[in-house]
Amino acid sequence: MIHVVVCAALEPRKVIELELVLAEGSTVEQALQASGLLAQHPALHRTALLVGVWGRKAGPQQLLRDHDRVELYRPLTVDPKLARRARFVKQGSRSAGLFARLRPGAKAGY
Repeated sequence: MIHVVVCAALEPRKVIELELVLAEGSTVEQALQASGLLAQHPALHRTALLVGVWGRKAGPQQLLRDHDRVELYRPLTVDPKLARRARFVKQGSRSAGLFARLRPGAKAGY
């Protein structure tokens, strides 16, 4: 028997984690079926669903090992580059990134 955790972030800051005990030699697809997440939450469509094991993309037939973490990824709603640019504009250049903490007597940007 192997212990597996199935995680899904259905919306921002809301994560569901389910601990499962499966037979050795179980696959990612079998873990998803055993978790019941796809049946309970119709918003998770299997066709558009990306699945990973410990942050690495995994196929449905990938074998699981003891203490693996199966993660369901939802599609991005905002481009990360655009979100970062918007935060930078909102915060201003003086309070973001390299310019946030200036050493006394240092040149601008260092």
